Amino acid sequence: MKFRLFLSTAALAALAASTVPALAQAADPALPVAVPAKPTFGTWGVDLSARDESVKPGDDFQRHASGKWLDKTTIPADRPSTGTFYDLRETVQDQVQNLIKNAPAGSKHGALYASFMDEARLETLGLKPLMADIAKIRAIKDKTAFARHMGGTSGVFGSALVGTFVGADTANPDINVLYIGQAGLGLPERDYYFNPQFAKQRDAYKAYIERTLQAIGTPRAKAAAAAVYAFEEAIAKVSWASEESRDIDKINNPYSTAQFASYAPGLDWNAFFAGARIPAQQRMIVAENSAIKQIAALYAKTPLATLKLWQQFHTADQASPYLNKAMVDSRFAFTKTLSGVETIRPRWKRAIDMVNGSVGELVGEAYVARYFPASSKTKMEQLVANLKVAMADRIDSNGWMSPATKGAAKTKLAKMDVMVGYPDKWRDYSALKIESGDLYGNALRAGRFEADYQLSFLGKPVDRKLWGMNPQTVNAYNGGLENKIVFPAGILQAPFFDPAADDAVNYGAIGAVIGHEISHGFDDQGRKIDETGKVRDWWSAEDAKRFEAESTVFGDQYAKFEAAPGAFVNPKLTMGENIADFAGVQVALDAYHKSLGGKEAAVIDGLTGDQRFFLAYAQVWRSKMREDALRNQVTTDPHSPGRFRVLGPLRNVEAWYQAFGVKPGDSMYIPPEKRAKIW
Repeated sequence: MKFRLFLSTAALAALAASTVPALAQAADPALPVAVPAKPTFGTWGVDLSARDESVKPGDDFQRHASGKWLDKTTIPADRPSTGTFYDLRETVQDQVQNLIKNAPAGSKHGALYASFMDEARLETLGLKPLMADIAKIRAIKDKTAFARHMGGTSGVFGSALVGTFVGADTANPDINVLYIGQAGLGLPERDYYFNPQFAKQRDAYKAYIERTLQAIGTPRAKAAAAAVYAFEEAIAKVSWASEESRDIDKINNPYSTAQFASYAPGLDWNAFFAGARIPAQQRMIVAENSAIKQIAALYAKTPLATLKLWQQFHTADQASPYLNKAMVDSRFAFTKTLSGVETIRPRWKRAIDMVNGSVGELVGEAYVARYFPASSKTKMEQLVANLKVAMADRIDSNGWMSPATKGAAKTKLAKMDVMVGYPDKWRDYSALKIESGDLYGNALRAGRFEADYQLSFLGKPVDRKLWGMNPQTVNAYNGGLENKIVFPAGILQAPFFDPAADDAVNYGAIGAVIGHEISHGFDDQGRKIDETGKVRDWWSAEDAKRFEAESTVFGDQYAKFEAAPGAFVNPKLTMGENIADFAGVQVALDAYHKSLGGKEAAVIDGLTGDQRFFLAYAQVWRSKMREDALRNQVTTDPHSPGRFRVLGPLRNVEAWYQAFGVKPGDSMYIPPEKRAKIW
């Protein structure tokens, strides 16, 4: 849900569990954990063959660092993009597949994988598993029963006009409360329903709705599909745009259950919450409240027959990946228009995704036992400690921030918890039933198991040691209201983190990711959260005004970045991630300089330490994306495309100018007085 963005922010985008029996047996215990003896890339950690030295660093640093790679690299037919993150994710998928294939007989992850790979059985079953769920929807007699059904779709196939989530309270972050946010759309975001650039996607979606309704035996499927689409278009008209849904001040709207029902009449909320098994709440946070009020009114005037068609479509759509080939292919014919891919991903990779999404920590325990050495955890923890010291120094030296605000910022930084590699406790999946011959049932049971797990925390104390990502994830996140930063084992591999690489490389790569996550605590939304995780304005009015002024300067630069013809970066949507990139690279560079202990860095292959640092940073973000995927990203994603994660921050960093002799007249040059100065 969009309203979760401020709760945890990923570098690119769970509670008390008893320990599971050791899963290291899933990997051969006789195999040692791999520790690289030499850098994975080149002789010191950077792929020098990727550079295009005919391009001046100051004209296009992305091409200077990775131009030859960009020229020779083709995006695989089944992927919307390729690049450093995507390559490492492919590596991790291979590693996970190896673990699953060697898992003990009868293991849940092995059985789940086997059920997904049994295509012959899925063809034999056809739509039989789905049609039982469709029949339940068709039997609904009134809107009260429909509201109850919507509430019950959490974790299983089906849709609701609002989404629910359990997380730390904005006012008392030690207690979990219920969050509610707008939902109900099948296209990625409201803009897809109205912007001319998405006409192709709208046409494909309308055709897909019709095909799906036809497949489940809906009479007059064309007219039925038109009614479903018209209903969603009406929802989209009243929904908030993505940039509004990331604004803490706008989405922090507390209500009791009774107050909410009075505020948003038209939908039987008592029935909805009963279906969701959520008792009456004295305090819950309603994100896009004005949109939900209008959606409830829309529900009231929409015929039950249309609502039931909409629910049948979304149930079949979400079930399609677990059905026969005809349903899988029909869904792909639509979804490929969102990303521009040419072919569907291999089935085994889709199976791995399901396993990771359903029993992720079960696999994760085996993953870290095989692929994550203790030495990497130790070195990473030291890197994070160094970055926190550098961030504290940067706060101290900030020329526009008052002493009181600096003190509060440093207190928040000092209390920021750091988690590396894997959680302290592993989740218990023993109550989850998985059968190797029942993919549809496995998907339903796993979804319900996860929904029940999340709901079990409602009203209980927040356990800040729990993770929101699997250890095998190639990503990282800032825990927002939990004031923590998390770095899974999956991302702690080359080229992000290589124990054998030059220090400048590790600081420029994983160091910048660490700095990015730390800096989220002080970006345009993170600065509104205090050291305890409470949403509170702890800045002086004058400091906030200066921060906003510098953010506007920075945002104006990004607004000029054109990702695809006519598709520009939205600085309001991406501001938090852009600030975190900008601050992160500066904090990482400061930490690298401190690590030198006052000595000059060695020159390697004719490159200074700072030059190696910036090259490593640029190569981490090297990527190529299809045009449809780029348009999707700038419309829906709070992260800027990879190219602008290189160009945007560096043209404001004085050390980059010095390292590469960037001068007036170079394309990336910005006069010192016009550069943004935030952290």
